[in-house]
Amino acid sequence: MATTTNLLATLGDLERDSFVSLLSKLIGESKHVQNNPPELIPEEDRVVKHVLDALLPFSTATGGGPLLLNHVTYLPRRGNLIVEYPGTVPGKILSFVGCHMDVVTANPNDWDFDPFSLSIDGDKLRGRGTTDCLGHVALVTQLMRRLGETKPNLKSTVVAVFIANEENSAITGVGVDALVKDGLLNKLKEGPLFWIDTADKQPCVGTGGMIPWKLHVTGKLFHSGLAHKAINPLELAMDALKEIQLRFYRDFPPHPQEQVYGFATPSTMKPTQWSYPGGGINQIPGECTISGDVRLTPFYNVKDVIKKLQEYVDDINENVQKLETRGPVSKYVLPDENIRGSLTLTFDEAMSGVACDLNSRGFHVLCKATEEVVGHVKPYSITGSLPLIRELQEEGFDVQTSGYGLMATYHAKNEYCLFTDMSQGYRVFTRIISQLED
Repeated sequence: MATTTNLLATLGDLERDSFVSLLSKLIGESKHVQNNPPELIPEEDRVVKHVLDALLPFSTATGGGPLLLNHVTYLPRRGNLIVEYPGTVPGKILSFVGCHMDVVTANPNDWDFDPFSLSIDGDKLRGRGTTDCLGHVALVTQLMRRLGETKPNLKSTVVAVFIANEENSAITGVGVDALVKDGLLNKLKEGPLFWIDTADKQPCVGTGGMIPWKLHVTGKLFHSGLAHKAINPLELAMDALKEIQLRFYRDFPPHPQEQVYGFATPSTMKPTQWSYPGGGINQIPGECTISGDVRLTPFYNVKDVIKKLQEYVDDINENVQKLETRGPVSKYVLPDENIRGSLTLTFDEAMSGVACDLNSRGFHVLCKATEEVVGHVKPYSITGSLPLIRELQEEGFDVQTSGYGLMATYHAKNEYCLFTDMSQGYRVFTRIISQLED
């Protein structure tokens, strides 16, 4: 079997010209893999084609090498790709998953350079998808290509899974959810699964759940000079939301585990959007809607929070007359007219956060490899949300997450990554493989 030193020498470092050439082709497809239905539906097979072009010469499909390639498609032009480098010991396996081939939208008018073609500024590789996540697609492709090219004698099978449809959940049954449902990833449960879609080169050990909510508030429209005859829904919304937030933070306070995992913030519940039907400045409107989200650390249950929020709203509706008001004629009940202000709470699709297993072999090898390559290891957690990985964990996978783009440019305009960071990511991967040979 390959010794650690020999294996690292065999796999070498990330070859800049080969990596940049592939990444240039992938970023050239980024305009066509923007994911924002119904207007923008990505065609991930455009990316699959370039990955296959890089790997086919070292695959069993051409007889040129040992790589097993499985292009799995559930909707036309929207494929996933599973790449396997076979090891010699049955059941000994590790995988790199989560490199997705869709991107968030980009408006060229807002950028300082063309988002849909790769541009190079010294160490910076610029374009939509360089950090999230086409840069990782190119990186893991280079790793698998190198395995296929050099054919090291490994005990472990190494699997890479390039997925469709990560950036939007309006359409389902396309990406990793369908692969899991069909059992195509089952054998990955036998070893650590590294989800490569975060940033800043450190293990991300915790993410937040997200509960999108809308609070529709109904009052009574009237002339603003006769405020005593109106129920002001804007004031009711503000007072009701304050009460809801007070109750939320009482029932879901900072959790002791958040410090263990290094979460930057505890769970939060807050408004992010406000709308009303319109009207004159001298008119108290009849309704308004506040929208926002809950970001929930993974130590609380999403269903429990949804149930509690609904209970808060039901209680406020029953006792709206007791709610704090604003000024001598501000009121949320008009008894003479038998009119009460009211709240309706609705939710869009929620997702759960994840807390990685800090005692697993996968976590320990990731930390050791990171320390050796980057020079230090400092796992972190955020209440940003990563779809899909909680479900994988619940299915029995040992999920660990990392990434080698830049958090500062994630989903941002003028997105870029650094070649030196991606190069360190490649070396982390080779060290993970070598450690798991022991």
